[in-house]
Amino acid sequence: MNIVVVDGYTLNPGDLDIKDLQKLGAVTVYDRSSYHQLAERLRDAEIAVVNKAVFDQELIHQLPKLKYIAVTATGYNNLDISYLKEKGILVSNVTNYGSHAVAQHAFALLLELCNHVGLHHEECKQGRWNEITDFCFWSKSMTELYGKKMGIIGLGNIGLQTAKIAQAFGMHVYYHSRTDKQIADFKYVETVEKVLSTCDVISLHCTLNADTQELINKHTLSLFKPDAFLMNTSRGGLINEKDLLEALDKGRLAGVGLDVLSEEPPKTIHPLIHHPKCIVTPHNAWAAKETRQRLLDIAIQNIKSYIEGSPENLVW
Repeated sequence: MNIVVVDGYTLNPGDLDIKDLQKLGAVTVYDRSSYHQLAERLRDAEIAVVNKAVFDQELIHQLPKLKYIAVTATGYNNLDISYLKEKGILVSNVTNYGSHAVAQHAFALLLELCNHVGLHHEECKQGRWNEITDFCFWSKSMTELYGKKMGIIGLGNIGLQTAKIAQAFGMHVYYHSRTDKQIADFKYVETVEKVLSTCDVISLHCTLNADTQELINKHTLSLFKPDAFLMNTSRGGLINEKDLLEALDKGRLAGVGLDVLSEEPPKTIHPLIHHPKCIVTPHNAWAAKETRQRLLDIAIQNIKSYIEGSPENLVW
């Protein structure tokens, strides 16, 4: 099998083990590929390993040898699935590989907003602790999570793991899910609006689709408690960023933690990055080494299963 990895760097900048992939065929790895490089690089490929590279009808038409695409992610909106299906090219993806890491990151953002660990460490480095007469100091008021209400929008694998962590902190968990699933120990809420108006912390874990596009907007932001925190480790398009910036400027929220933006990477320095009530990380909640190796291992197993004639985790 001729296997070509077209955009492998974000998954594996060199610290992961790919020997099991190399056992499956002749493997060529490209860290990055522009759209215009894809046709040439995939000319003889039977299997393409893809993360975010765009496969549209024009490109697919130029790849008569391509039989299978292994997506090294959960989402596959970068692929023209209907045309791939027409051409008989199978596609598999990887789900539930990063639930623990992403939930951990959501709380890393929340704890930084609550405890300001980074700020106080910097002030210690700058000598401020040496200058005071008391045994302690704090530059920003801190928040205790115990007893607070955690609202989770989307109770899939990541949302569920986030809920378990919240419960371990002694928080009361409220959630809304499109599947209306009932989970013991957590309180199901019928509407998103009720979750937003009820809870002290809101964490977004829903998929991005027509129903959730800009779910957080001027109207829904008006429902938040003024001392509430908002976390988004899902997709940037869930939030109208202009409305969020306005709400922060008007004191509508205590703080926001974002691992995603509507444009990634942003072309210019995004105003939310510099806002004193906002923390932004560069879409790396999923990027722990253990998590990336797990993702790669599942993708390799998907390829192996395809070669053996019993494909798994097919998108169609």
